[in-house]
Amino acid sequence: MEDGSWIARGIELITTEAVLAWVRAAIYLGVGLLLARLVSRTLIRIAGRHLDAQQAMLVRRIGFYLVLVLAVVSALRELGFDLTVLLGAAGILTVAIGFASQTSASNLISGLFLIGERPFAVGDVIRVGDVTGEVLSIDMLSVKLRTFDNLMVRVPNESLVKSQLTNLTRFPIRRLDMQIGVAYREDINRVRETLMDVADREPLCLEEPRPLFIFLEFGDSALKLQFSVWAKRENFLELRNRMHPAVKEAFDRAGIDIPFPQRTLGSLAGEPFPVRVVSAGESGTDGSADAPPVDNTPR
Repeated sequence: MEDGSWIARGIELITTEAVLAWVRAAIYLGVGLLLARLVSRTLIRIAGRHLDAQQAMLVRRIGFYLVLVLAVVSALRELGFDLTVLLGAAGILTVAIGFASQTSASNLISGLFLIGERPFAVGDVIRVGDVTGEVLSIDMLSVKLRTFDNLMVRVPNESLVKSQLTNLTRFPIRRLDMQIGVAYREDINRVRETLMDVADREPLCLEEPRPLFIFLEFGDSALKLQFSVWAKRENFLELRNRMHPAVKEAFDRAGIDIPFPQRTLGSLAGEPFPVRVVSAGESGTDGSADAPPVDNTPR
């Protein structure tokens, strides 16, 4: 009977120790999760004063996962796991996953290049291929964009590194280029003065840099010109919507013609084609001009 009681007490002690270990492990995980959130919030407040949004987000994530990993390791030690065995198994698993997911590894390395090079930041508007949108987040595997029609687009980091990328909001000012055609009979100096007057009257156009007037080429039906004005980045779209109607109205007031494509027909000998004006009385019953008789006699 005494041996049975000792065995029962031993089982009870072992059960109690196991329950306490699980409780301590749960406490470590809970406290670790709370500390990870607290540390990430503290880091984002501190880093936000000295770093941009992209770097602050990266620091916050590193701090969060670092504290969380320490909490998980402490919980596993309380449960009696041998960490050396776990590290060895994690190394083998990492190698296997690396061979199985080469695309993910390539995106991960590309993400590190993007973070180091910093061609854009969170909040910038970029264009990649045929996709244009605002950068929502820069992750280790991909970049999330929000298009202007409020769609979320995920672009892999590898695609960003390999393809041409345009940052539309990197610099504080942008240039609006307008391609304009005027008739051959128009005075170029008068056209230039009219365009400069439109730019001077538009409050969104910057005085420096000055507007730019360029003669491009002699086109098929018009003299091709380029008129470029500068605006602040946040006023670019509004200026684009205002400048084209303003130029059209100014040309109408000044009597400057914007021609449409025209063609001139002539014979090889240089003689013009004969043109006959047919009055209503000479036309047939169906409204068409009477055609000359045609000889259909077989030959």
